[in-house]
Amino acid sequence: MATSTPFALVRSEPARPPSTEPGTLGAPLFLLNLKVYPAQLGPAAPRIARVLEELGHSAGVPVAVAPSTPDLARVAAEVAIPVLAQHVDPVDAGPRTGFVPVEAVRASGGWGSLVSHSEHPLTARQVGEAVTRLTAAGLIAVVCARDVAASGRLARSRPPYLAIEPPELIGGDRAVSTARPEVVEGAVRAVRAVAPAARVLCGAGVHDRHDVRRALELGSSGVLVSSAVALAPDPRKAIEELLAGF
Repeated sequence: MATSTPFALVRSEPARPPSTEPGTLGAPLFLLNLKVYPAQLGPAAPRIARVLEELGHSAGVPVAVAPSTPDLARVAAEVAIPVLAQHVDPVDAGPRTGFVPVEAVRASGGWGSLVSHSEHPLTARQVGEAVTRLTAAGLIAVVCARDVAASGRLARSRPPYLAIEPPELIGGDRAVSTARPEVVEGAVRAVRAVAPAARVLCGAGVHDRHDVRRALELGSSGVLVSSAVALAPDPRKAIEELLAGF
């Protein structure tokens, strides 16, 4: 009786491409969150990650991808670009069914994790604990904030990256960089006042090169993108369009 052969991890430690600064994901950054959209699960996850890797290299833009948790190790084994978890729990590894501790992210080859996305929020205290645990493990935190006030408050945890994403614009056809530029500018000011070294990413509704270009003009250090690529009829073309804004 034939049995399937499980994929093999080719490395136990996250590798750092030469184009990426040590301890960071690079900047200006294109970070793709695949969420758990059906079209980007299983074998599709490393496939789109390879496309992102290829196009990012060609454009000279640092890129990273956040696949679903079950796909994290699979994707990390197949690409050299940074691969992040979509969520991490600030708990110790052990008898905790269904949790995603930092140790699991690292063992899967992940470079770090999104923290407190609006679709999987944590309390401010939990965010601080998650950032501390990720940093201690040599991993990178990308904290998500819903508004300017939250940006300043969560920046106190000193994350390397903080993404501003008003929930009402996530998945929509209006980018925060064009629909509400004052939010991006305000978040950049609020974060720099508390954590000058943190880099602000612009998320929510970023769809094309104009949205990306405007986000960079407003002081952000890159974009966090999801549905514009993950739900696109042609993800490759969608990635090319967004990279043209850098």
